[in-house]
Amino acid sequence: MSKIEILSPAGGYDSVLAAVRSGADAIYVGAKEFSARASAHNFDIDELKTAVKYCHQYGVKVYLALNTIIFDDELSDALKLVKDAASCDIDAVIVQDIGLSQAIKKIVPDLKLHASTQMSVHTLSGAKALKELGFSRVVLAREMTKKEIKYIADNCDIELEVFVHGALCMCVSGQCYMSSMLGTRSANRGACAQPCRLPFAVESSSHALSLKDNSIVEYIKELEQIGVTSAKIEGRMKRPEYVASATSACVQMRDNGFVEDKTNEYLQAVFSRTGFTDGYYADNRGQGMFGYRKREDVVKATEKLLREIRTTYKDEVGRIKIDFDVKIKVGEKIKLSVTDKDNKVEVVSENIVEKAQNAPTVKEKIEQSLFKTGDTPFIVNKIDCEIIGDCFVPIKELNALRRVSLEKLAQKREKWHNYEIFDLSADDVLDKVNNAQKGIKANYAIVRDLEIPASFSRFEYVFVPLFECIKSKDKIKTLIQNGINIAIDIPRAMFDREEKVIEALKKAKSMGISDAMCHNIGAVYLCKQLGIKYHLSCFMNLANSLSLKWAKDYGAQDAQVSFELDYSRINALKSEIKIGVAAYGYLPLMMTRNCPVKSAGVSCVTCKNERKLQDRKGEEFTLVCDSNAVEILNCVPLILPKEINNSKNLDFTVFHFSVENSVENKEKILKKMSEKRNFERFTYGLFIRGVKNFTIF
Repeated sequence: MSKIEILSPAGGYDSVLAAVRSGADAIYVGAKEFSARASAHNFDIDELKTAVKYCHQYGVKVYLALNTIIFDDELSDALKLVKDAASCDIDAVIVQDIGLSQAIKKIVPDLKLHASTQMSVHTLSGAKALKELGFSRVVLAREMTKKEIKYIADNCDIELEVFVHGALCMCVSGQCYMSSMLGTRSANRGACAQPCRLPFAVESSSHALSLKDNSIVEYIKELEQIGVTSAKIEGRMKRPEYVASATSACVQMRDNGFVEDKTNEYLQAVFSRTGFTDGYYADNRGQGMFGYRKREDVVKATEKLLREIRTTYKDEVGRIKIDFDVKIKVGEKIKLSVTDKDNKVEVVSENIVEKAQNAPTVKEKIEQSLFKTGDTPFIVNKIDCEIIGDCFVPIKELNALRRVSLEKLAQKREKWHNYEIFDLSADDVLDKVNNAQKGIKANYAIVRDLEIPASFSRFEYVFVPLFECIKSKDKIKTLIQNGINIAIDIPRAMFDREEKVIEALKKAKSMGISDAMCHNIGAVYLCKQLGIKYHLSCFMNLANSLSLKWAKDYGAQDAQVSFELDYSRINALKSEIKIGVAAYGYLPLMMTRNCPVKSAGVSCVTCKNERKLQDRKGEEFTLVCDSNAVEILNCVPLILPKEINNSKNLDFTVFHFSVENSVENKEKILKKMSEKRNFERFTYGLFIRGVKNFTIF
């Protein structure tokens, strides 16, 4: 069983020092662009190079977080960043954008790919798909239980990374659109404004979208035994003192089986939201997981306490074991070699060793000098000392040899890889993709129930909930006889029910249903395995031509693009696969595993579905629960602006019927849309506004 890696965040160089000196095995950093923490300091290329050299000297890996969706007009800069980062000798890149990941495999084939938690992977099928696509590691969704993590570890040969401490978003990562839809600051683009931390009321709860920070540090040994590769600490936007405290706690728990009282005190004080929670891992979701930052949480981190924490990492700590071999003989130069097992350095003195006139230099004096490694990465394991004759050795000269040998060894340790980097552009990777679109020719519908009017025969596909489909075979048969082309909508959340989804897919296929809507990479993998034709939804966050090329190559029938794309970017896409956009619906702003209603102490037994969540302005957001996860719907419906509707670069549009729970309501909406009548309240979403660019932060 391998020792679990302690992976620490570093938003700036001070945090790099704090992490390494506190015992981290690896750190993850962001660049100035394309980082899911755009408001952290982050690193330019020169700073990244310096950080990598320093970390490698200490045996610490460096992962670059390039974990946002990328637009076509940014692909050149993103690919240049990858090449520059590989030149800096980073150890892996953490990616959300699936198109970018496939480009990286062509440009730097040996650079390891880690799938960001932004890819929303929470099933075995998702892990298997990413393994197939060339990823070496998956950063699992934070909402997973011990049982679910172990199931993946037992059945897929891919490295698993699990968040063990830090902020916990209410929404499943990669599935949050609240910040972008309400304020154009995209969580998928590293610019989340954290609206969920503001007051959102339901029942008696005033902060129904704010969770306590996650902390499962006490389970690190258990995670190690399960087979998890890396224990990850969240916090690239937090101060170095937090990084040091969290890293020390994780290292102590892994190595000693407990966290020292003082370290625990630091961890509690430096940052919390009314304490911590292990609710997801322990499978104990409910009111106890909710909390928000109060005055008493803020005042705990006094300047005195922060100074005290800083003293714990003010000095370099030797952690690389080395062996010295020194040979000293009268009439010859001193020969000193040092090795860390992987690298070896040999140096010789300038002067010849003289015979001692009085007392010769003894072995203990030589060893005393060589043991002084000072502010270096090294700690002496063994010294082999051979002295021939009565030698006089000036300790000053021996000290100089030691310093030179350790400097050279440190330099040798700086570069671990020899990446072959191909100078390919985005166009080279696209390989002359030409648009095959000729204007909107079809409309699809996604519904939540089987109250489907006859007029829905106008839709090319009507995607119905998978479990509703197999539960109501007779009704499905009637709908098909009435000319409705029924397809299935696979649940976005498949936590702990993947086997049920597989069985349901098999039954749907036996009913003659051949098409499915997929909202995540796990669902795509299942459809591929079962021979079901699959369509990709907007929640897969496909936002550039490289991702659409992947969709085509991977066998998708068509793909909806992210609704964070504006009109101009949609029109600029290059794709040989049919592409579409959401045209109507109360679109989900969040998908959550813990229910906002539970913040008020309401249990699932007494809860009534489709409750409302109210923000501080009085807007109401419908909550829709499928017993596995909750979707928080926007307070107004999305309507497609005419500019998009006339686009020659789209093939289809998708109507999302989320709250229209009767035949009459669906008919009413369809009639209104076909007659191009205005709704009393609606939004054009981001089709015209777009999301803000990285450069403004």
